Parts: sequence; structure tokens; C-alpha cells
Amino acid sequence: MKLQNMSAVITGGASGLGLACARQLLAKGVSVVIADHSAERGQAVIGSLGEHARFIQADVCNPEQMNHVYDVAESLAPLRALINCAGYGGALRLVEKDGTAGSLEKFEDVIRVNLIGTFNALRLAAVRMAKNELIDNERGACVLTASVAAYEGQIGQVPYASAKAGIVGMTLVAARDLAQRHIRVCTIAPGIFDTPLLARLPEPVKASLGASVPHPARLGHPDEFAMTALHILENPMLNGETIRLDGAIRMTPR
Repeated sequence: MKLQNMSAVITGGASGLGLACARQLLAKGVSVVIADHSAERGQAVIGSLGEHARFIQADVCNPEQMNHVYDVAESLAPLRALINCAGYGGALRLVEKDGTAGSLEKFEDVIRVNLIGTFNALRLAAVRMAKNELIDNERGACVLTASVAAYEGQIGQVPYASAKAGIVGMTLVAARDLAQRHIRVCTIAPGIFDTPLLARLPEPVKASLGASVPHPARLGHPDEFAMTALHILENPMLNGETIRLDGAIRMTPR
């Protein structure tokens, strides 16, 4: 897909992986709408992104709010790309240290934001893309975000790993479903990346995490995630695939 005369929506785009995607798409001349639940982060970055960027505060699970996001994107140019980065984790054990059962409410919330939010963003984007003019046999492409936790979730990651495994399972089925609409779907499963989530950790801890990656022995850069996302958008043969982007790491149990 040629990255021109089009708009893209990036959920969770006000920081980290999503923001890196926004910057690279804007550099290619794509109009970008960032959807993020944090108005503070969105307002902090939008001024630096230029006239072709918009920020909308939105809950990725809310159909009305996400439809508004897509309305804004279509007001700029045809919506041909979705990069869904919205999500969060949170430690949870089946049996907590005090002997009580792990919180069902916390499990449901992590599943809601990561998995249900992904489905909501994808289904609403696909409806818009399906109406696009067919250009080079494509109407649009969607990039979802999973995690290596989908394959090697660590202790305490039951809800997060479950949600990300659901996104991996969704990918091929969604790609097959939308093939008749000429819309592609792929997923990136990143390993340990230098994002705001890790920024709160002490430098020695971050260095230790980076050293656990076989090669390159460091944390991933958000720009490397964005490079992969843009390649998926541009490469018409990438469809239905989940790509591990992890420096060959295989997570240990803890």
C-alpha cells in the first residue's frame, strides 16, 4: 500500500510505540489521528507533530468515541491504516500472597482494554475501509499489537498474556474474514521495548532487562516497532501473520 493520500488512526498513540508510528507516518506525508485515553499525554505531544496530526481523547472500547476518531480521520483523507497500540498490563496471581484469589475485576479490565478494545477498533475501522476505492488491489491495512507474553507469559501476567494470546488468535481469522474486502491484518508481538512503562524502572534494572535479549542485547527502540508497522502497511504480501519483534528473547517464568 502506498503511504500517500490517506489517513491513519493510531490508538495508544500519545506515547511509546504508538507515538513512534505517528511520527514515521507523518514523515511520509500521511495524515494521522492519535486516539489515547490520556488527554494530558495527547495535549503534550500533539503540538510537536504538525498540521497533519490530530489528537482525540478516546476509550478504545467505546464505539461512539472510536467512531468519532474515525470520522475525524476521514475528514482529513480516506482511512486506509489502523495501528492499534492501546493496552496495559498489571500484576495478578491466581492465588495472591495473602492467600486470596486473584481479582476477577482486574482480569476483566485488562482483557477489556487489550482484547476487546482491539476487536472494537478493528471492526469499526474495517467498516470504513471497506468503502474505500480499490487502489492496487487494496482498501486498507491494520496492524495490531500483541506481545511475546502471548507465548511466554511470566508469573503474574495471566490477564495480560491471555489478552495478547487472544490478539494473536484473532489475527489470521480477521485477515481471512477481511480478505474479500481487500483489507489486510497483521500483528506485531514485541519483546522488551524502551517505553514509558519501563521508564519508571531504575537504570540498572533496565540494563539487566536489555542484557537478557540475545541480540541485540538491549531494549528495543520504539522506532524499530514503527519501522515494522510501516513495512506491514507497505508490503501487500504480509497478511494474517504475527511477527515477533524481540531480538530472539524467550521469556523465563519470572
